[in-house]
Amino acid sequence: MQKLGIIGGSGIYSMKSLKIIEEHEVKTPFGAPSDKIVEAEFEGQRVYFLPRHGRNHRFLPSEVNYRANIFALKSLGVNVLLSISAVGSLKEEFAPRCFVLPDQFIDWTKGKRERSFFGNGMVGHVSVAYPVEAQLRERAYNLLQELNIESYLGGAYVCIEGPQFSSRAESNVYRQLGAEIIGMTNVPEAYLAKEAGMAYATVAMVTDYDCWKEEHCSLEEILAVMKHNTEAAQKFVEKYILSLSKNPLEFEPENRQAVMTREEFLSDEHKQIIEVLIK
Repeated sequence: MQKLGIIGGSGIYSMKSLKIIEEHEVKTPFGAPSDKIVEAEFEGQRVYFLPRHGRNHRFLPSEVNYRANIFALKSLGVNVLLSISAVGSLKEEFAPRCFVLPDQFIDWTKGKRERSFFGNGMVGHVSVAYPVEAQLRERAYNLLQELNIESYLGGAYVCIEGPQFSSRAESNVYRQLGAEIIGMTNVPEAYLAKEAGMAYATVAMVTDYDCWKEEHCSLEEILAVMKHNTEAAQKFVEKYILSLSKNPLEFEPENRQAVMTREEFLSDEHKQIIEVLIK
């Protein structure tokens, strides 16, 4: 059975068209997720929402418990995951208000974030050569096109530590690396989703040109862009929920052979973790 999860801001799961069914407070071996997971219904279809930074935006990017977030969603049966994320643009043509569907990530974080479910006596390896599920990404792009939302397919998302935005020198380095957009949250989120056997894709909403481009934006202008992006994302989410219900995604999880440690050397906690990740 396919279950869709969405990680994003409060503007996504507070859509008037959604009927809230239940709020799940999930405990995980990795601590508490950012908030309760909201189970909602849209035209008879279930979807699970998790505010990445918690309600009222309580957690910095480095304070988000990414492992608990992904594990909690997977424990509820979520196996298809969309990330709705605000980003800065590192490319002239990716203007504010457009959406980008990246296919790669560059990890420029500083090692503060727990980035794997494995460890503490359990060794496992999952390839993240292709961190984004191609079918999921392409379907998202096609639906955005149908909604006449300016969008681009492909590109690299560089993830920085935050909470500070980059300096101009750093911003230009990221451009030289070949990154098209910049954010603070999708790593290790995307990599953990791979470890959990989920199909994952990012819908990145461009709010500004980072700081490489000398272009001053007033607070009023930025808020207007964010309002536009949220409204567009809400329309997209409704369309995606219906698309997935009518035409479920077929994909092969890449974590089935991940665990290298022999079963007799795994603790009961290890086995419980594996049971959730690989089910």
